[in-house]
Amino acid sequence: MDGTVLSINISTAKGTPKTSVNPGVLIEDFGFEGDAHAGKWHRQVSLLAIESIEKSKGMPTNGLCHGVFAENITTKGIVLYTLPVGTRLQIGEAVIEITQIGKECHEGCAIQKTVGKCIMPKEGVFAKVIKGGNVYNNDPIQIL
Repeated sequence: MDGTVLSINISTAKGTPKTSVNPGVLIEDFGFEGDAHAGKWHRQVSLLAIESIEKSKGMPTNGLCHGVFAENITTKGIVLYTLPVGTRLQIGEAVIEITQIGKECHEGCAIQKTVGKCIMPKEGVFAKVIKGGNVYNNDPIQIL
């Protein structure tokens, strides 16, 4: 095991913090069922490590929880942003493939307004769904 799922998070609108669900249902070549970022594109799923989130301590994150940076999967024990594009990860029943490291935050981002600085542009990871399936909290994450 290379890492662990701490939380699965979805939202109905882009640019907003996500709400935790368990399980989350990944749909092949689409993303998480019910998530605003899902669709036929290269950023179907977003991932962020708790280790990256902890770097934001000292920012006004009190009362915020997993999904605050709009990540679909909050992970532990795996340094996601160091994995090369094309890396495949087995997460629960599903397989995803990393398509992008980091992103440009859009104008008026609710996360940036709430927290002051978003870490997704440097340490967020995006992926497409190769094989769908249920993903649960505490599922192992294995680099394939």
